[in-house]
Amino acid sequence: MKKFFGKKLLVSTFAVLILVIGSGFVKSDFFEIAKQIEIFTTLFKELNMNYVDETNPAELMDTAIKNMLDDLDPYTKFLNEQDVETYRINNAGEYSGIGALVRSFKDRLLIIEPYKGYPADKAGLKAGDEIIKIGAIKVSDFDDNASELLKGANNTSVEVTFKRQGETKVATITRAAVEVDAVPFYKMVDDKTGYIVLSKFNAKASSETKAALLDLKGKGAEKIILDLRDNPGGLLSEAINVTNLFVDKGELIVTTKSKVKKFNREYKTKNKPVDMEIPLVVLVNGSSASASEIVSGGLQDLDRAVIMGARSFGKGLVQRPLKLTYGTQLKVTISRYYTPSGRCIQSLDYWNRDKDGNAVQKTDIHDFTTRNGRKVQDGGGVLPDIEIAATKANELTMALLQNNVIFDYATKYFYEHQVNDVNAFKFSDSDYQDFKNFVSKSDFSFETKTEKTLKTAMTNREEVIFNDAIENDFKKLLLDIEKSKITALEDYQNEIKNKLEDEIVKRYFYREGLYDYYLKNDEAILAATELLSNESKYWSILK
Repeated sequence: MKKFFGKKLLVSTFAVLILVIGSGFVKSDFFEIAKQIEIFTTLFKELNMNYVDETNPAELMDTAIKNMLDDLDPYTKFLNEQDVETYRINNAGEYSGIGALVRSFKDRLLIIEPYKGYPADKAGLKAGDEIIKIGAIKVSDFDDNASELLKGANNTSVEVTFKRQGETKVATITRAAVEVDAVPFYKMVDDKTGYIVLSKFNAKASSETKAALLDLKGKGAEKIILDLRDNPGGLLSEAINVTNLFVDKGELIVTTKSKVKKFNREYKTKNKPVDMEIPLVVLVNGSSASASEIVSGGLQDLDRAVIMGARSFGKGLVQRPLKLTYGTQLKVTISRYYTPSGRCIQSLDYWNRDKDGNAVQKTDIHDFTTRNGRKVQDGGGVLPDIEIAATKANELTMALLQNNVIFDYATKYFYEHQVNDVNAFKFSDSDYQDFKNFVSKSDFSFETKTEKTLKTAMTNREEVIFNDAIENDFKKLLLDIEKSKITALEDYQNEIKNKLEDEIVKRYFYREGLYDYYLKNDEAILAATELLSNESKYWSILK
């Protein structure tokens, strides 16, 4: 059986080799590619035939592929059949399932956010519920992503066993069609200012943004705030179409450059705009990436909008899915993109790494000019025309989010407090003190770059000059840094408090309620509204 497998693999490999040779590589590459494929094929066959224990060829190959791609950039990925379907769903904006954002851990699934009115919500599931069993299958015993078991055809049922506040519960969820809106919310901020949230660039992004824009204009909107904060991007074509709503037909929005000639393209707007004159503010932050940066960068370069918030993520790379055999795909970085002024906003250099293998931050920054001659720069995301301190990220806040500390506290808060009116909600100073106590009692661990460097220095110490006194100084410094982390909870109180309020408000009033809360409490929206009310200041920034 293993010999047959080896022969079958060789045939498949030579088929891949023929495909590679016919795909446009220069002749000097032919021999090296053929040589490396032959070496790998021989190694793979011999390993599977001769290794002391039984091997799993599929798992070995999966590991080999992932390790190979990890040396490139984080966006070049091998997609198995399941991944391909997930990718399709994300772009289409609809799927059949329970209607909840779920995060997968080693032995459990965590409900992050049930969507209002969808199956999980109707079945009574709440954010913070830990799913431990789906049907008869224990999540801890399931090797793959167990969240896939929650998906299924409309009107089919799935029983889930979950833990809530230490108590085990069971619920039956009837699956249904789930619509993933690109524009989950839009509303008038005041009698002349409209607010649109664009949360992702799926296939519905431009049509939903256009519908929201027209509806708001119909309600009297003479100014628009477009919120792209935390929008991770999506379809390039939709980024062009969204930009096109505000700029004329025929405008160059993006240029892509690649070593493959057919991927060198200019993308221009193709449609009649909705409104080329309406004053526009675009909000971005450190989680606004890719397509969000195409829109914000393009509108900035064309002097069509004032960009406010914090520097965006800095993803200037374009991916395309390429079909492979057996329903799999390779999502591969094919080019870099450039905004109308000619800048590439890619922040990290994945082809030059530090001694730890991490991509280095680009430091070679160049100046460019917008249509009206304003200075803009490349190399690190889209820098807003007006920065707002509250929207900036910091390492402590990110660590609290990534380690679920803020999420877990919000769960605790939800079961200890009753909140009936979003407009009456206030996270008080005493609440924040309770949060600090929660952090101190948790197993939250946050190691700064300075600590890592000091610990490395202590490990790699030079015995000739590294005496006990120096070592004690090192230890005292580490202890002082540890104490300063508690102080940092005070220093970054506003930023952390904003994230806590976001998470808590969603628990009571869903995402719609959170956006309503933003309209009266979010510093970026308030600042954008104030700027738009001051016409002379708005136009002075752009001209």
